[in-house]
Amino acid sequence: MSFGETLKRLRMEKGLSQQQLAEMVFVDRSSVTRWESGNRLPDAMMIMRLSECLGTDVTELLNAAKNPEGVPNVILVDDEKIILRGGLPILEKAFPNAAVTGFTRPHQVISFARENRIDLAFLDIETGSLNGIELCRKLLDIYPRTNVIFLTAFPDYSLDAWSTGACGFLIKPLSVEAIRRQLPFLRYPVRGLEND
Repeated sequence: MSFGETLKRLRMEKGLSQQQLAEMVFVDRSSVTRWESGNRLPDAMMIMRLSECLGTDVTELLNAAKNPEGVPNVILVDDEKIILRGGLPILEKAFPNAAVTGFTRPHQVISFARENRIDLAFLDIETGSLNGIELCRKLLDIYPRTNVIFLTAFPDYSLDAWSTGACGFLIKPLSVEAIRRQLPFLRYPVRGLEND
């Protein structure tokens, strides 16, 4: 059974709609649709989240998945769930060939980064106990070629943000056009982030 078929079966056994599952794992419903149709596979961290939400052993989903090599990882970190719900579909539209994952807690991001190469990180500057500037430094310690773009509603933070090695700064809310304007400024260009 394919990953998509396995995911759909487990979701339906729980009586969840695609929209309900999407909200539980902080992705757009279209992501769940693509996973179930076989057009895209989630990354390992997302498979772990799906297994928790669906109450199944993670190995069942991992065994059903075949992770394609070379797919860039793009993350969005914001402690506001509403920002994630609005921002993730925009990132998926901007980067249709990437694995896009959202996080509300910095410690989850660090765990993810230790297991996965993060190519591009969109970090909210104010993320609770560990702010985005500190999180940026930790991510760059784990993988120095991570491209970081800071997000904030307050442009006053821009000077502090530049001292971290970030390559961009965006004022919320996100837009596909603003994201694409940042791509030429990435310190480490990433194959697969360009829109086909």
